[in-house]
Amino acid sequence: MNAKTRIAMLALAAMLFGSNAWAGRPQYDYAKVISADPIINYVNVSTPVRECWEETEYYTVDRNRHNRRAGTFLGAVVGGVIGHQFGSGSGNDAATVAGTLIGAAIGNDAASEAYGVERRSRPVQRCETRYRQHQEERIDGYRVLYRYKGQKYMTEMPYDPGKRLRVRVDIRPAG
Repeated sequence: MNAKTRIAMLALAAMLFGSNAWAGRPQYDYAKVISADPIINYVNVSTPVRECWEETEYYTVDRNRHNRRAGTFLGAVVGGVIGHQFGSGSGNDAATVAGTLIGAAIGNDAASEAYGVERRSRPVQRCETRYRQHQEERIDGYRVLYRYKGQKYMTEMPYDPGKRLRVRVDIRPAG
């Protein structure tokens, strides 16, 4: 076998076996990155903020509200005892009843004068959650322009690839 035939057979074997050996296996190379521009999205963000403040709360207090009954009862007892000191027989009974009624009235009036409503105040803390809105810039990826074998290509990526980009080279027969 001469040298030309041998070379032709080796070339044919390389084409037949070589293409089958590389078929289905991707090849990789590197391309030069020309630019990588961030893809920016503006997002509205709502942040909860708890705000507290102090207010003055007013309330009323009934002073001596139970003393009115006690004053009426005490006045009736004292009036009855004093009334019992006057008269004799059925007159004594009438004087006791009259003293009881007069003493109850005097005790009730005295207790009414001491009765009153007092207005007081106290500090109270109030809190409320409000939401503050603001805009934030978020980078959603990068628009990458790169050059491979003299041709320019563009793609979007989730990260900045740097100065060079690994590319997959897919070589297949055209026919």
